[in-house]
Amino acid sequence: MSDVTAAIVNSAGDPFCLQSVTPDTLQPEEVLVRIVGVGICHTDLLARAGALLFPLPGILGHEGAGVIEKVGASVSGFATGDPVVLTYRSCGACPNCLSALSAYCDDKRRLNFSGARPDGTSPFRCDDGRPLAAAFFGQSSFATKVIVSESNLVSVPADVPLEILGPLGCGLQTGAGAVFNVLKPQPGASLVVVGCGAVGMAAIMAARASGAEPIIAVDTNAERLALAGELGATHGLSGRDPAQIVAAVRDIAGHGGAEYSVECVGRPDTVRLAVECLRMRGTCAMTGAASGQSDIAIPAQTLLYGRSIRGVIQGDSNPRTFIPHLIALWRRGLFPFERLIRFYDFTDINRAMADAASGAAIKPVLRMPQ
Repeated sequence: MSDVTAAIVNSAGDPFCLQSVTPDTLQPEEVLVRIVGVGICHTDLLARAGALLFPLPGILGHEGAGVIEKVGASVSGFATGDPVVLTYRSCGACPNCLSALSAYCDDKRRLNFSGARPDGTSPFRCDDGRPLAAAFFGQSSFATKVIVSESNLVSVPADVPLEILGPLGCGLQTGAGAVFNVLKPQPGASLVVVGCGAVGMAAIMAARASGAEPIIAVDTNAERLALAGELGATHGLSGRDPAQIVAAVRDIAGHGGAEYSVECVGRPDTVRLAVECLRMRGTCAMTGAASGQSDIAIPAQTLLYGRSIRGVIQGDSNPRTFIPHLIALWRRGLFPFERLIRFYDFTDINRAMADAASGAAIKPVLRMPQ
């Protein structure tokens, strides 16, 4: 039996089952990481439901942080004992990767969602020899130890608690990057955030750090709006009537609406709302994980006046520079993302997933036994 325990989903919609798994031999470019903490993201919910076509049975999880235990023969930038955050995998050779836009890697689908390494093998198998899909986002970090490629790794300072850092590898860099890397608001620019989950809260904190004002948070949950206010939102709007929300944004921001909006829900109606909150020539950063079958209906007249929608994956970030930047902001009190986190023992993964799905927890993080 191995010393690796993983949370496995056997078929779409099933609960997670913790069981022992056997790791494969490290390939030259791979490392073995002992996971300390791993965040739960909405994408994990989608994958468990079968919406991402990730093969099952398999291991999910893609916001891991831990310590390197072993390195492959060709790994040069990392060593045993290094603390790391795990992010998505990329090829490093396509035009986007070479332009520091690895979130748009040409080989993104195969490297992150196929359930296997590039050579078709899996990093893990069941102890009885049954095949097991893994390498979700190149990591499958709902496990006590993971095998990942060097491209997944981001070095982090040794004096920062690893258990809080995993969410920086996906959800938090998505929201913060939408503001810092895509919209780039100047001080005094008006900005709306639609949806105050982890991605939206990260966008709000980034907007405050950028000097944007007003920062308008939109959500139906009063508790989340209150927290958004503590994290930097100057105004909070609740309700389900889009016309009333748009009117309120126009009243607060003036000039026909906000200069920028960040959509963090992923439904066609919330994307339309985020666009309609904009003034002429405003820009919406769309980060929500909308279904691939969803059509977004926006009147042509709305777009004719210079408004634009910009899809954003992983905050357009270069994780190896952007995640350390977010940690530096956290040290200065400008990005207090730990306030979003609720910890769960690894054995409570199904409760944590339920709380993520219901909205009871903004950012559940699983603590691994050490």
